[in-house]
Order: sequence, then structure tokens, then C-alpha cells
Amino acid sequence: MQNNSEIYDFYNNGAEIDRLEYGLGAVEFYRSKEIISDYITKKSVIYDIGGGIGKYSEWLAEQGHDVTLIELAPKAVEYAKKNMKTPYKAQVGDARNIDKPDESADVVLLMGPLYHLQDRSEREKVLGEAHRVLKKGGLLIAAGISKYSTATWALSTYGRDNDFLDDDVYMDMLRKEITTGEHDRPEKYPFFIANAFFHHVDDMESELKESGFEVSDTRAVEGSVWITPMLDEKWNDELGRKRLLELIHLTEDERTVIGMSPHFLTIGRKV
Repeated sequence: MQNNSEIYDFYNNGAEIDRLEYGLGAVEFYRSKEIISDYITKKSVIYDIGGGIGKYSEWLAEQGHDVTLIELAPKAVEYAKKNMKTPYKAQVGDARNIDKPDESADVVLLMGPLYHLQDRSEREKVLGEAHRVLKKGGLLIAAGISKYSTATWALSTYGRDNDFLDDDVYMDMLRKEITTGEHDRPEKYPFFIANAFFHHVDDMESELKESGFEVSDTRAVEGSVWITPMLDEKWNDELGRKRLLELIHLTEDERTVIGMSPHFLTIGRKV
């Protein structure tokens, strides 16, 4: 089994507390909710597996769903329980071994686990557990990070805000991400995301299909607009946000753009 101590520490130390509230994280949260809302159209029993501090759990509970947050990091669960405004259930648990009965959920969210397990066999365990706990016809919404996202971010700011591409250590990290999907955080960049697996969209869909899911859709979350130089300012401006969202909506299912999006969501059904 993969050693997850670095990932565990990353989230147990509060990495997610405000990530979705500003900058690119705010776009990610808004857009993920848009996509999820297109698929969860009736009151449902939802397991938010690997759901961090419960941002999506809280939002779904507000809509009247029966939500359970299942998160590996105890401090994240503690934070969720302490700060929830709308009641939902929150418990410590591992996405590879979910303490829930067979066919007990209408919807499973995997908004993080699949990009934090580099070993494919471990990702297969997560998908197998999601398949087990879902009712027949149940909905799976799985988040992936594009294997090209770090490179495109570095290019978008190269020579203006950073010169990471001039660093051999950084370039070695990029080469591995692009050729294998494996992201290994260098010691000299402790503020980067913990070790992870970055997907090609085709590979994400294949993994779901091989685990018994029928894939119905994959959509870019932030799309290509995340490279906007003054993203915060434009996102918080009414017209700016309208324009950015229109561009995302026009290209969200375009395969040649999905790879440029930092995150994408793949939608599956248990058959």
C-alpha cells in the first residue's frame, strides 16, 4: 500500500482551509458546483469521500441532501464538525476501505482521492469501493488534475512572476509529471501540492470504465481562463466574470482544452 504520510500531513495541517475561497481556488469551487449541479438533480444520499474540510459537503447539505463527509485527516474532520453551519455527518475514513454498506449511496464524490494515489492499484481500490457503496445507476463524480497543469502554470508566469523553468529540479519534476503522471514534490518547494498523480483525461476515463462505471462526460473545471493575468480582479468584476464563464462554458467539453485546465470532472454511472 502506498505510503501516504506526506499527503496525510499536508491535509491534516490545514492545507484546504481557505484554498477554495480566493484566486484560482474560487473559480474551481464555483465551477465544480456548476457541474455537480447539472448531475445531482434530486434529493440524494451523498458520500463526499476525501472531502477535506467539507466545503462540498456543506454546500450539498444546504440543498437538503443527506451528506456524509469521509476524510482521511482527523483534523480536517474536526474542523468540518466545528465549523459546519448546516448539519451533515462527518467521519474519519480511508477512500480505499469505506465503512459504509453496499449500495447505500445515490452519489459518490471523489474530489481528491484519485489524484493523491500514484499507484494505480490503489486508485482501483478507491474506485472499487465507490462502485460497491453506490446503488445501481448511482452517480460518481471524480476530480482529476491534468498532467500538463504545472507546466502550463509555469509557462503562464515565466519571466514575469517566476523563473522556475530555469531550475533543473523544477524541470525534472515537470518531465516526470508529463511522461508518467507522477508528481513528486521537491524538498525545495514545500509549498507545492503533496505528492500526487496527474491524469490525462483519457486515462481517467479508462480507469473508471475498468472499474465498472459507464462514463457519460468529462468537463474542464477552470478551462483555459486560469491564465488570465489579473484573474482575481476580473473574477470579482461582474462583466469580467460573465466573460470568463462564457469562455469556459464554450470550451468545457472540448478535449483539446481539458488538458490545459488544472482540474476536470469525470462523470460515471454504476451499471
